[in-house]
Amino acid sequence: MHALASPAETLRTALAGLLEDLPPKAAAQAVDRLIANYRGTTPTGAPVLRDRADVTAYAAYRMPATFEAARSALAALAAAAPADFSPADHVDIGGGTGAATWAVNAVWPGGRPVTVLDWAEPALALGREIAAANAELAAARWQRARISAALDVPAAALVTVSYVLGELTADDRAAVVDAAARAATDAVVVVEPGTPGGYARVIAARDRLVGAGYRVAAPCPHSSACPIVPGDDWCHFSVRVARSSLHRQVKGGSLAYEDEKFSYVAAVRDTAVPALPAARRVVRKPQIRKGQVLLDLCEAEGELRRETVTKRHGGLYRAARDTAWGDAWPPAGAGG
Repeated sequence: MHALASPAETLRTALAGLLEDLPPKAAAQAVDRLIANYRGTTPTGAPVLRDRADVTAYAAYRMPATFEAARSALAALAAAAPADFSPADHVDIGGGTGAATWAVNAVWPGGRPVTVLDWAEPALALGREIAAANAELAAARWQRARISAALDVPAAALVTVSYVLGELTADDRAAVVDAAARAATDAVVVVEPGTPGGYARVIAARDRLVGAGYRVAAPCPHSSACPIVPGDDWCHFSVRVARSSLHRQVKGGSLAYEDEKFSYVAAVRDTAVPALPAARRVVRKPQIRKGQVLLDLCEAEGELRRETVTKRHGGLYRAARDTAWGDAWPPAGAGG
């Protein structure tokens, strides 16, 4: 008897078949144009994904990375939330081809009502097509909506805003985050690219969520102001992603993987989800040296601090050697 495939495996299989009807040259050209759009600094006020070629190239090239980033952010929320927490329903703002929808299903398996809102009909159509491979996404609704200040967001336990704020004007970004805050009964998760600009958008969203009465569940161990000085550094994390065949074709790289950098915030309504944030969060890749590990930590007091863990710390030292960028510190059962 074969084990059921995980959502990640099912998604990879579904994406692998997308390029059969799209010539390699056309796919590569679409990817080049999309990269230029996403790296631009001026929001267009229009959807970046315009037609079937665009969304096929985007899904095959970028969806694995955005899925893994969203899954990492949602897993951090799950780790902070009570063990029995599972969102009853989900709205994905700017969901496009549905990466965050798949990520929610990966973190909290099972069918649930889902509404994916996006302004690009070709993206919604392809998202619906890909989702047909996953029976637990059968209840998903793919609804066209302009992602702007006029957006009407239906109520749901969980609202995600993933990789979309960078496409919006500042006013629309603020309005969309406010709409997400009003609509969510349990939690809001915002994910953006792990660039200085993406981090700035996440911090602005975080401030608005805290101002709306939410409490930060992850990554921050606190809901106070971020201790990072804007312009000096930015808070972001990394997740390893298997490269798709299109990714290898376009980049011409030999590596079978890439590291996706992302910034995020997961915030909860305390009355609904009494989340317990990490005591401290590792905010840079740990530096492993002979007999010691250097950890850069964000503290519950709202400060940044470097901690040196040495062999003298016994089990804590062994735990530090296994600790990854983005992990809570110390891990459960490690002491400290």
